[in-house]
Amino acid sequence: MNQNYSISFEVDQSPDEVFTAINNVRGWWSEEIEGKTDELGEFKYHYQDIHRCSIRITELVPGRQVAWHITDNYFSFVKDMSEWTDTDIVFEIAKKDDKTEVRFTHVGLTPTYECYPVCSDSWGTYINGSLRDLITKGKGQPNQNERIANKHGIENA
Repeated sequence: MNQNYSISFEVDQSPDEVFTAINNVRGWWSEEIEGKTDELGEFKYHYQDIHRCSIRITELVPGRQVAWHITDNYFSFVKDMSEWTDTDIVFEIAKKDDKTEVRFTHVGLTPTYECYPVCSDSWGTYINGSLRDLITKGKGQPNQNERIANKHGIENA
């Protein structure tokens, strides 16, 4: 059984429109991003002293796939603060009849991780909510970290 966290949805927009939206990371995940998110290379994400990570973009196939590798990670709310380190995030884009399917998989994020309840909730919020809205409505809801942290009882260190 596949233990990696995965979520998918379908939209009316084209694979190229979906690809462009995924690479607009500030538009759906967080405005607290340093670096370019639409070309191969590295960018950094942080939320207060609760979560920060370095992400290397390893694959950009227009209209098909985006892949990231987490090179470094820190969580303030788990014992093993490096739980995401050396995991991969893959966005697969596929045409399904007259729809476009977006499949998000965080390879290595499994239910055995202490962060899994928070991380899976966060990804669900950002992928199925904010990214989908960015694709379908032209505007996402980045920076929902405070609401998610409060929901899970996580406080800034």
